[in-house]
Amino acid sequence: MRLMQLIGLVAALFASAPVWAQGIQLGFGGEDHDASAPVEVTADLLEVDEATGAAVFTGNVLAQQADMVLSAARVDVFYLSDDEAEAEGAGGISHLVASGAVTLTNGAEAAEAERATYDVSAGTVTMEGAVILTQGPNVISGEALTIQLDSGTARMEGRVRTVFQPQSDEDSQ
Repeated sequence: MRLMQLIGLVAALFASAPVWAQGIQLGFGGEDHDASAPVEVTADLLEVDEATGAAVFTGNVLAQQADMVLSAARVDVFYLSDDEAEAEGAGGISHLVASGAVTLTNGAEAAEAERATYDVSAGTVTMEGAVILTQGPNVISGEALTIQLDSGTARMEGRVRTVFQPQSDEDSQ
């Protein structure tokens, strides 16, 4: 049964060849993402610039929101302005920009890249530069990955390469 599903998937992928040139649709995370959950950031060093409303975390940075964990060498955190916070009815983080060996995990899925931007209110993560996405035994790579956290969908672009691992008969039982 699993073999037939894999054959159907491969056939569907080749039937939609133009999609490969523009990027492919992938799943990541899921509909369980909660953008209102607190974001906890830990690092070796924190620098705050009150004038720009930014905080810069460097050294072994871990940023976690619910089950989603972002690690990087550096994470710049930008906060909502007073006007934005008032318009949204709350204060908080506008977006995070991570750089240097960026890894994003959500459950069994993981993505690596050179840099990433997490737009908290939009619920999107954009990863750029030698992106590798692993989902179980499957691996997808490209130059840019955009993840829609609320819907659990993603789009990989830029010379996309995919390796699907077929399941053995033992795995399907």
